[in-house]
Amino acid sequence: MVNMTLAVPEELHRIIKKHTEIRWSEVARRAMQEQATKLEILDSITSKSKLTLKDAEEIGNKIKMGIAKRHGLI
Repeated sequence: MVNMTLAVPEELHRIIKKHTEIRWSEVARRAMQEQATKLEILDSITSKSKLTLKDAEEIGNKIKMGIAKRHGLI
């Protein structure tokens, strides 16, 4: 297994140090694994897509405009 060093904000470090009963490396490992699994699924889906980045941006803009109109923002 590979070792990794993480930088965390002081407030988070204070909380972590207070709770030594938690295996924080396992918490971090699980969170990273969950995120990596989600990314693998997204990579699998997008690898089959024929949309270009421009297409995706246009669709995203249309969705944002529709939401803004629905909420009376424009």
